[in-house]
Formats: sequence, C-alpha cells, structure tokens
Amino acid sequence: MVQTTTLACQCGQFHIEVTGAPLITAECHCTSCRTAAQRLSALPPAFPLTDASGGVPYILYRKDRVRFPDGTANLAEFRLNDSAPTRRVVTICCNTPVFTEFQGGHWLSLFAGLWPEAQRPQMEIRTQTGDVPEGTTLDDSLPSGGMVTAGFYAKLLAAWIAMGFRVPKVEVRDRVNA
Repeated sequence: MVQTTTLACQCGQFHIEVTGAPLITAECHCTSCRTAAQRLSALPPAFPLTDASGGVPYILYRKDRVRFPDGTANLAEFRLNDSAPTRRVVTICCNTPVFTEFQGGHWLSLFAGLWPEAQRPQMEIRTQTGDVPEGTTLDDSLPSGGMVTAGFYAKLLAAWIAMGFRVPKVEVRDRVNA
C-alpha cells in the first residue's frame, strides 16, 4: 500500500497531500533559490527557508503524486522578476512557503519546512554548489558535484518517462510581492 502524507500550512487552512516516497531530497545553493528564500523569509511571520549551510532544502515529488485537497485558492505565486520562469508558491492565509516550480517542470520542489521536523526526510544531496557566495565553506555531510548532479537529472528524467512525458499544471491565480 502506498502511503499518503498530509501536510498543512502554519495556520492549518491549507493542506497538501503527497503520495509515496519523494523523487529525491536536495539542498539547493543556486543564487535564485537563495535570493527568493531571503525575500520570502521577510514575509510575516517570517519562516526561515535556508538551512545552516545557506542552502534551501527541498523535497521533490512528481506532480502527479501531489494533490491539493483544499484546492489552490489559498496559494499565491512569487517571482524574482516579471520574466522569471521559476515561481515560488506561498499560502495567502499565513505566508507559509509551499513549493518552487520550474516552468515546464513535471515535479514540484516542496519546501522541507512543510514537514514537522521529526518526520522530515533527510537531505540526500546538494545542488548548485558553484553558486555559493565567496568565502562560504560547505561541509562534506552531503554529496555534491558533477556526478551527483548527473544522477539528480537522471532521476528527474526517469520520473518524467514514468509520467508519460506529461507536465500537469498547478493553477495559482494570486501573486505576492516580497
């Protein structure tokens, strides 16, 4: 039997369900994710989105394994600029960060903070470590680098093949500025 996990925003007005195991868990260090995390973290009540290393921890799921039982009416998108292909999505009820979505992507990168700490899947890899700010030293507690990145993309491709090359849409009507 495949397990379904129900997650909620901080105030409990919004729910999201994920089915099965994640594709992978990844701590992203790209400039885009770190910049968006900094700006979204400033929204009241100010949820921290980066971990101790400065990366943004995500839990990635195929879109066909994510469901919004309460609908998407409580969601708003944030983009770093009007032409940015990547959007971050937060709740409008309490500004809880929910996911990052890449234009044309068949997966959602769910913010790890949605999971209660005791139930949060452990991070498996670090991505985009070439973007870390100068002077930042990452420990070697998580694998990173070229081969890790290649394996990451291979998992994403395998998931897309399993989905029949579909890219489900997630409707989000509102926008938030941060």
